[in-house]
Amino acid sequence: MKVGVVLNPIAGGGRLKRHWAEVAASLKKHFGDFELRETQAEGDAERLALDLAASGFDLVIAAGGDGTASEVADGLLQAFDETGRTTELGLLPCGTGIDFARGLGLPREIDATLRQIAEAKPRKVDAGRICYIDDHGALASRHFINIASLGMSGATDRAVNADKRKGRVSAKALFFWRTVVEFVRYRFQDVRITVDDGTPVEARMALVAVANGKFFGGGMMIAPDAELDDAQFDIVILRAASKLQLIRDIRLLYGGRHRNHPAITILRGRKVVVEPLGDVEKNGALVDIDGESPGRIPATFEILPGALTLRY
Repeated sequence: MKVGVVLNPIAGGGRLKRHWAEVAASLKKHFGDFELRETQAEGDAERLALDLAASGFDLVIAAGGDGTASEVADGLLQAFDETGRTTELGLLPCGTGIDFARGLGLPREIDATLRQIAEAKPRKVDAGRICYIDDHGALASRHFINIASLGMSGATDRAVNADKRKGRVSAKALFFWRTVVEFVRYRFQDVRITVDDGTPVEARMALVAVANGKFFGGGMMIAPDAELDDAQFDIVILRAASKLQLIRDIRLLYGGRHRNHPAITILRGRKVVVEPLGDVEKNGALVDIDGESPGRIPATFEILPGALTLRY
């Protein structure tokens, strides 16, 4: 097996990079020779994964957080579109957000994770594609593997990624604090949500999550019934309500105990279109794509059944 590793050297405060000698020894033990590529800027992981896949690598391991894993998956899916050749994805999670890995139940210990990847049978899972408006006002698109959302989550992403404590405090604590702070600041936005060919739902919302996986936001089980291979999204709509009550109820999200909350609607479908109502500038909610916020709505989300091959 020809193995490549895409490493984000600053993920998790640089923990993997600091202990790279031990990580490399474990990789060598379980996979033999491997090729290492390091990211230097946002978007590098996508480009490096695309290059490795196009060069004939059988497995690419994303070493970093959710953002790194998502970019690597995006590169592998682009390579498949261009060449028709499947490259498997493995995850060595380390970062502020490791929610996708949390949903997979990967071990916390590096050697145990790599051994599990090496011994695992490949599994086909769904991926998502989102089209949105980027920060320059241009139409953009990319794949995602876990959860894409809009509203409060986009503002929280930007706050977390700009927080100087990132990598030095626990992801759960950082996400929880920034979620509460951004929620206090957040002004509810009016959107229209259309799932498949159903009747559009108009809502004043705090959050809309289009979920392939279960977890986001540093451990919130936002979509407790989501499955990676059911060819459908779970769409979670958190409607406007008393901010004080919703802040109290945020804790319900961590245990997935919010299904019957009066402010929450959960739908299922293969295609989701979310548009701002009325004033586009006022209601053009920020999007969140696997922990990054590169733009805003209007946005279209489409499921890609069995598009990605995971080894875990």
